[in-house]
Amino acid sequence: MEYKIVGEPMPVAIVELAKGESIKTQRGAMSWMTPNLKMETNAGGGIGKAFGRLVAGESMFQNVYTAEGSDGMIAMASSFTGSIRAYEVTPSDPIICQKSAFLAATMGVDLSVFFQKKFGAGFFGGEGFIMQKLSGNGLVFVEIDGYAIEYDLAPRQSLLVNTGNIAVMDHTCSIDVEQVKGAANVLFGGEGLFNTRVTGPGRVVLQTMTLSGFASQIAPYMIAGKN
Repeated sequence: MEYKIVGEPMPVAIVELAKGESIKTQRGAMSWMTPNLKMETNAGGGIGKAFGRLVAGESMFQNVYTAEGSDGMIAMASSFTGSIRAYEVTPSDPIICQKSAFLAATMGVDLSVFFQKKFGAGFFGGEGFIMQKLSGNGLVFVEIDGYAIEYDLAPRQSLLVNTGNIAVMDHTCSIDVEQVKGAANVLFGGEGLFNTRVTGPGRVVLQTMTLSGFASQIAPYMIAGKN
């Protein structure tokens, strides 16, 4: 399997499949493909795993595309302005992603729900109590809102991150929340009541845009347009 990612800020992952190779995608991810790709929709591991995907922000069902008779090609475009990143996961090195980050993966990758260990981090940390865990063995494509900035954190090294800007992190990283200090900062600073602290060791990928932030920016214009 070979791939290329082109076209930011509206990127597309173009994957070349050898004869007999397969790739699974989120619902509606396919943008174009060669005619020899066979599509099959299934629950991908049974009702339990399907329900876990639903809780993690994906469809209960997945589409599997297989190149039949010859090599094939499939293109999967991002659903929102931003980035697509490809990551290798192994049984010992899964990654944790924001909800709805999954775009596609090779057949050896599993998507499951990931609950924050600390309720406070989940409830106030911006990514919600629920995230996605991508594990197994293979290649996975994830969607990131806006531009992606990557940091490698040393043990106990931390970053304070605005709510919702954590897109991907290694499973070795941890997150917690910290309340913004000072009443004036909370009331007039525009940064909210909490920040998220992500601590290494491990890689963390931050996104420059969040869907909630984008929605809040365009909401006044949509309301004005209705009046």
